[in-house]
Amino acid sequence: KLNKGTSDIAINWAGGLHHAKKSEASGFCYANDIVLAILELLKHHRRVLYIDIDIHHGDGVEEAFYTTDRVLTVSFHKFGEYFPGTGDVKDVGANAGKYYSVNFPLKDGIDDASYASIFKPVIGQIMQMYQPGA
Repeated sequence: KLNKGTSDIAINWAGGLHHAKKSEASGFCYANDIVLAILELLKHHRRVLYIDIDIHHGDGVEEAFYTTDRVLTVSFHKFGEYFPGTGDVKDVGANAGKYYSVNFPLKDGIDDASYASIFKPVIGQIMQMYQPGA
């Protein structure tokens, strides 16, 4: 629906298999459905924005697009001694993808109001600067 212009947004309410990597399963994820969906979107859109709000860092998606500027990955996640242990604020992408990976590591105890006060301005700025097609 996104590629045909009949929808503006896609949400996977079941989560997503965002830990699977190109050559290994991880975190109960054996195939990365999100990466496959983004690859389809890239056939029709110059830029794709991926926002991950799962408690775990979306390491498989970030890794898949770490060196390209065509996909900007944003992950708000619990950080520290917590699976998968990735997603440091210093992880920003590489080569053409440098600064196209945004990690917002969070600690335990954040409430809804605090989360919204972080999420809204961060995503607002990203949308304004990146201007994704999908």
